Amino acid sequence: MSEAVAEHVSLYARPLATGKNEKRVLKLAKKATRRKQIKRGIKEVVKAIRKGSKGLCILAGDISPLDVISHLPVYCEENGIPYIFVPSKEKLGTAALSKRITSCIMVLEAAAGSELHERYNESVETVKQLTAQQ
Repeated sequence: MSEAVAEHVSLYARPLATGKNEKRVLKLAKKATRRKQIKRGIKEVVKAIRKGSKGLCILAGDISPLDVISHLPVYCEENGIPYIFVPSKEKLGTAALSKRITSCIMVLEAAAGSELHERYNESVETVKQLTAQQ
């Protein structure tokens, strides 16, 4: 991770995807967006979690002020939803095929047997490994 990106990432952004893991998670987000399998933004993500949707929550690590998304990791843990931080809100917005930056997205669980389902499972395993390391 470059120093320019590292100085903007919050200390609380753990588990943080970097390098190959970051690319894998962002690629999943892009593919899910094309298939309309995401919820974009804090309001939509919280609403989806409250309704019982399952998926992978991807949060931007450089949000300021952090209080905007500080409740999401706790909310995800309470509901058994894996979550991961990526270093840049700009990259997250681009991966979600949006012209605007995005603070968080939730990739909804895909139907079994699809290519998206395989990528989803790989990303969830990556998140579990990163969580176990930290």
